[in-house]
Amino acid sequence: MALPRLNQTGPTPWRGQIRRLWPSDRPAIVDYFLRLDPETRAGRFMGAVSEAGVRAYAERAARAEGLVFGAFVDGTLRGLGELRPMGPCPPGPLLGPEAEAAFAVERDFRRLGLGSALFARIADAARNRGVSDLHVRCLTRNGPMRGLAAKLGANLRPAGPETEGALHLALPTPVSLWHESIAEAFDLTLAVAAAGRGAWRAAS
Repeated sequence: MALPRLNQTGPTPWRGQIRRLWPSDRPAIVDYFLRLDPETRAGRFMGAVSEAGVRAYAERAARAEGLVFGAFVDGTLRGLGELRPMGPCPPGPLLGPEAEAAFAVERDFRRLGLGSALFARIADAARNRGVSDLHVRCLTRNGPMRGLAAKLGANLRPAGPETEGALHLALPTPVSLWHESIAEAFDLTLAVAAAGRGAWRAAS
């Protein structure tokens, strides 16, 4: 569940926020992807991607099938995670039995717990949308991503330059579904407020 202020442990305590991102967050999503350094960008997209390609992807990220979550530090999006179905989505809010998680955190904001918090929120959302196997994929040289996935229980299988794995999720419960519904309502409220602040700044 997203919290207005979430304390994390690390070299510097992170006091931030994890919430779902909506189409109104498009400007923040685009800015985030364009800020990524070349190494982080390559790790996120599994190879080199042009700035035009990154921009095009970012423009449609919040409207594509699945869900997007953001980690905010002092009101700025510094980490972004995606939950995408791996097959046709059934009717309604479900994503199907298999989905893929992908995320990245800006270089200067790593080792503060943002990645762990994003992964946990993605796993909760996947579980509550009928996903039983949450897949992850990263470059084999991406040690932090492999370490995080293994820490959270993913069974990793290196295959040359790429490593793949899956995390088996428990079935949802009435409590987990209720928790998710409250979180989403709170997230939407925050997104609307953020969009209002952005429009005010643009007009001033």
